[in-house]
Amino acid sequence: LVQTDIKKVLAYSTISQLGYMFLACGAGAYAAGVFHLMTHAFFKALLFLGAGSVIHGMGGIQDIRKMGGLRSKMPWTFWTFLIGTVAIAGIPGLAGFFSKDLILASVWNSEHYGKALWAVGLLTAGFTSFYMFRLLILTFFGQARYTHHDVHHVHESPASMLIPLVILAAGAIAGGYLSVPSFLGFEPHEAAGESMEAILMGASILAALSGLGLAWLMYVSKPDLPARMARGAEAMYSILSHKYYIDEIYESVIVSPILQTSREFLWKFLDVVVIDGIVNGIGQSVRVMAAILRHMQSGYVRTYAAWILAGGVLVLAWFLR
Repeated sequence: LVQTDIKKVLAYSTISQLGYMFLACGAGAYAAGVFHLMTHAFFKALLFLGAGSVIHGMGGIQDIRKMGGLRSKMPWTFWTFLIGTVAIAGIPGLAGFFSKDLILASVWNSEHYGKALWAVGLLTAGFTSFYMFRLLILTFFGQARYTHHDVHHVHESPASMLIPLVILAAGAIAGGYLSVPSFLGFEPHEAAGESMEAILMGASILAALSGLGLAWLMYVSKPDLPARMARGAEAMYSILSHKYYIDEIYESVIVSPILQTSREFLWKFLDVVVIDGIVNGIGQSVRVMAAILRHMQSGYVRTYAAWILAGGVLVLAWFLR
């Protein structure tokens, strides 16, 4: 909801959509989960490649706060990105609408907290619509917020990047028609009756349109509203902008202890003291023994005779003990 990196918004969105698939599987609607996996493959690949096209046209910039007004400069990227946004938001007619609606209808009839989980899924659908239209508006609409110092020349991407976008956009439009609600004239779902399915679909559409309307209100009609809301709810904004501090917790609980253990125990003790100590100790022992034994190789016959005599005495003493 508050991320400013165009790819991070989509990355966390992917986690959200995976949550939808798990929600379907938890309700026993495995076909609905796989169906959403298929439709999601179209529109999320489209959005990620569209983000790559934007980054390419912006000379490497990924911060949506430095974008704006790209609709006229990158029309092909804009229209395909718009299709992906409408699809994932659950607006009727595109792929994400059908698969997300099927999941919500299946969850509604689940015996295990179905109504509560349906409400969570519906709220999430509204969030999805909001943050995706927020991303679309901040990237492609309004005045340009970049400077010539940031970007020398904003340009549309080459055909090698645009052709895959067009193909994926076609999939994001048509992919959902593999499973159409029964009251529209196709095979009925087992998840809910036709009348209830229509009601649930209406709620899903309302959530998607509410997210769109809220994004338009906050980033077009009243663009100063997000900053005022962030100041008014500073703690919540900080939690969201820092991604629930999961990265910081992971760093302090897992990464830092592992690094500290690796540095102090594995390296300074196990590697330096034990392993290096053994290897260096063997080498030092060889040097000490060599320093002693080299005196046997003096080159004098009397020295060799003395060593032979000493050896013979030791052997004789051994047998006479």
